[in-house]
Amino acid sequence: MKLFYLLLLLAGSTAAFHLDTSGRREHPTLPSEALTTEASQTEAKSHFAMLDDVRLLANGLLQLGQSLREFVHKTKAQINDIFHKLNIFDRSFYQLSVVTSEIKEEEEELKKTTNILKANNEEIRNLSLEINTKINNILQERTQLQSKVGSLEERLKGLSQSMIPADQLREITTLKEVIEAQEKTITSLLIAVKEQHDQLDHQKIKIKNLEEKLSFNSFQLTVDKAMDSYHSTTDKFEYLQINSTDLPVDCSELFTRGEAKSGVYAIKPNQSEPFYAYCEMSSDQGFTVIQHRADSIVDFDQTWEMYQNGFGDLEKDFWLGLKKIYTISQLGAYILRIDVEDWKEEKHWAEYSFSLEGPSKDYTLHVSHFAGDLPDAMTNLTGSRFSTKDKNNDNSCNSDCARNCTGGWWLNACSETNLNGKYFSLRAFGRSVRRKGIQWGPGTMPLYSLKTSKISLRVMPVTDSGN
Repeated sequence: MKLFYLLLLLAGSTAAFHLDTSGRREHPTLPSEALTTEASQTEAKSHFAMLDDVRLLANGLLQLGQSLREFVHKTKAQINDIFHKLNIFDRSFYQLSVVTSEIKEEEEELKKTTNILKANNEEIRNLSLEINTKINNILQERTQLQSKVGSLEERLKGLSQSMIPADQLREITTLKEVIEAQEKTITSLLIAVKEQHDQLDHQKIKIKNLEEKLSFNSFQLTVDKAMDSYHSTTDKFEYLQINSTDLPVDCSELFTRGEAKSGVYAIKPNQSEPFYAYCEMSSDQGFTVIQHRADSIVDFDQTWEMYQNGFGDLEKDFWLGLKKIYTISQLGAYILRIDVEDWKEEKHWAEYSFSLEGPSKDYTLHVSHFAGDLPDAMTNLTGSRFSTKDKNNDNSCNSDCARNCTGGWWLNACSETNLNGKYFSLRAFGRSVRRKGIQWGPGTMPLYSLKTSKISLRVMPVTDSGN
């Protein structure tokens, strides 16, 4: 603006200078009336020249401003993408830090266990050495006793040739019985020691196997946790590279198989590769959740490609992906359920019969109101194509609604319903700001950003589809 005023001032000064110099020119050969007429014509031409200069400058400044505006919009979009990637990196880094700390704690516990096992192994080794020493001593004593018994037998043979008194004979017989009993005791003791030695060897093998198993389990646990952390941040929305025909086609079939716990499960609709989805189980049916909003961690102002593939965290805030939603909708008749909660903690819901066209039709939406206490704000979107900030399919509106409202949605003449808008932690002031939020605008209730939203699919019961 300062540059514009400076250029105007310069143009005015130039024009004034031309007027002043033209007015002061001398015309000695012309009469005074001719001089007056010529001065008036020159002044008029100078005025027109000054206006043309101003117009040229104004057009140049307008073009410059338009270029700056486009540059600011592109820079802002790039900055938003950078912030989104930084958020993903921060979450991944935090999760990896948590996994690393858990692995370190488990490693410390394994070290303690290994130290205890090493101490026990050392005790067993010392005990085995002590037993071997005792066995050697016993064997030496046995050898000595055998030599004594041999000498006694020789003496008995020598005495048997002469007359032996009765007292000595009884003493010899008693000594022989004692020696035989001691030999039996030594033999049984040797057997017991051998058995104990075998048990110790077996225990040493079990301890070694246990150490190897603990080491392998620690490594496997580390790998599994790292892979879990990686999959939770990057692969949850990619198709699974597995060949399985036993997976349920959706969460409703998973419920009929007996699963009653809500959580992330792998499903495989017909004509689709398997993928993860969040299944919410009630007491009588299963819902396939396709969108959830509860905080501002995940940025929903994404590109067309991201809305096709899906993004976010399946256990928190996410968009499942238009490709996956379309494959589920091709399985049969479905009910689209919408649950919202405002900042007064008042909850409302609505259900619509639902179908979706494919990517060639930009996922055109077809709904009709079915039930619920939430005023109808979706029926007027029937026939609308999905739009994002980089692909506007709202042909009935001149402006780029997806960019003005933020977030991808089915837009019809810049409608005021968009559950993928910007998340505001409090009610936003100003209609232009509220238009960018999570909003439900049927025209009969105030337009303001909601606290939470959830969109899910369930199979239409036969009785309802028949009606």
